[in-house]
Amino acid sequence: MDNPNLNHAQHSNHSSQMGIQQHSQPQTTSSLLISRIPKILPHERVFPIQIGSELFKLSGASISSDVRQLTLSAPSYFSEYFQCQIKRAEENGENVANAIRTLYIDRDPVTFRDISLHLQGYHVQPRDGTHFVRLFADAQFYTLPKLMSRLYEESIFTSIGHREFQIPRELFTDPGNSPNFFSLGFAIFFSNSDELFPGLDRKDLLRPPSIVPPSVPYRSAETFAELLHLLRGYPVAIRDETHRAELLRDCRYFNFKGLEQKLIPHSISFNLARRREEIVLRLKDILKSGITIANEPTHSDHLAAWVTYARPFVDDRPYELVLEIGDENTRLQFGPGSRIRAEFFREARTRISKLFEVIATKLNLPPTTQPLGLLMSKGGASSQPPTPGNTPLSEDLVRVTLDSEASVMLDGKPWAAEEDYGLFFGGGGNLSAPSSAGGPAGGQDSPMSNTAPLSLPFKRRRVDSHAPGGGSGEEWIIRSGQWRLRIQGAKNGKAAVECVLVAVKLDALSSEQARNAQRPFLGGG
Repeated sequence: MDNPNLNHAQHSNHSSQMGIQQHSQPQTTSSLLISRIPKILPHERVFPIQIGSELFKLSGASISSDVRQLTLSAPSYFSEYFQCQIKRAEENGENVANAIRTLYIDRDPVTFRDISLHLQGYHVQPRDGTHFVRLFADAQFYTLPKLMSRLYEESIFTSIGHREFQIPRELFTDPGNSPNFFSLGFAIFFSNSDELFPGLDRKDLLRPPSIVPPSVPYRSAETFAELLHLLRGYPVAIRDETHRAELLRDCRYFNFKGLEQKLIPHSISFNLARRREEIVLRLKDILKSGITIANEPTHSDHLAAWVTYARPFVDDRPYELVLEIGDENTRLQFGPGSRIRAEFFREARTRISKLFEVIATKLNLPPTTQPLGLLMSKGGASSQPPTPGNTPLSEDLVRVTLDSEASVMLDGKPWAAEEDYGLFFGGGGNLSAPSSAGGPAGGQDSPMSNTAPLSLPFKRRRVDSHAPGGGSGEEWIIRSGQWRLRIQGAKNGKAAVECVLVAVKLDALSSEQARNAQRPFLGGG
């Protein structure tokens, strides 16, 4: 028969040997975790809390677990109630166990089940928008800062077009897409984990105000899902311009500025003939923050430069800008001496004026005597009407260069220039690339180009009989046009430099008859 004393001695000896290892290991027991909980209430004592029709019994450790670390004197709703009972019992010499009364709160017990799990150390994950706002409202009402902080870091729950979305907050951390509709609009209520019910006095608050899940019922759920797909970094195929317009409209509604810049119509390519990268953008999509100037001085013009552009929040470097102006808003007037001027109408006139004003600001030009003050973000308001002539870069009619490299369709037929029209320096030079006489000063390459000088190509054969210039007073209506913007020294101008539109591609009409010839029938009548 075994000797119990011997077994006990062996067990004690084994325990003492193992004790060295036990004390050498980090303490990871629950007692260590509990010891980190402040002693607002006695940890071992159980406190009854009835929420609605359901009774909960939580330890003092659980109730004390959710406090502000720096201000332990700010108790929760529960600890404040039970602290008062314990203090009163101690002052009256009563038994604390008999003095504890059940705390009754007329709130939802289903929501409190998750709150009690949080107090017991479990991670609580909101299931949907309704669950989220109920947890958040009760966490504020019960003064549970840790739970509020965790909820603040949770995904944003919202309903778009009657469809529920769970949006990770990190999708909105990109500077181009934040702040946005959610952080500036209804989600501001959930944005501050320290403020309890903004605008309400917590002391006299009987119950928290009713909060409904965030909802935007009148926007398309399908379009918003595609925007989220783009924000996650996945491509979305643009089916047509109607589809693009839908995406852009909701981008602007939700204030996703960076995403909007990715979606605007554009084309970025490398022009091998010019040895530089170009970006084609519509006039209405130009923002002042994207405009820069690339100086390219030549032997004959030390002020020469090109307007470049980088889409804000998207492009990491500027490209040479090719500006597209459509909707029949441009008219070219051909004057004597191969002189061409452009006149703009309607919205294009205002936008060109704003663009020239911004370029003048980038060039540090002094303002005109009665400046427009038309910056791209302002949208107007001046002592003079918005015209290019009220900027320091141009007259009311903007100088145009139409050289032999421009692609022109006139009245639906190809048109080719036999000479270069509208050049500032008469006779020589091709503005499509730095010429041998017009390269950068000192013979160095352009900051935007490493190309060797290109000579003017042979003149192309004229395809039809239209010949601008010669003082004929001929006019063209430009249905759509693409232009480079060249900065060059001005002769007899109101400033030392002027901005010239260099034609790249034009679709032009020479007469009303030509316009009528291309007018489509509606059909079906």
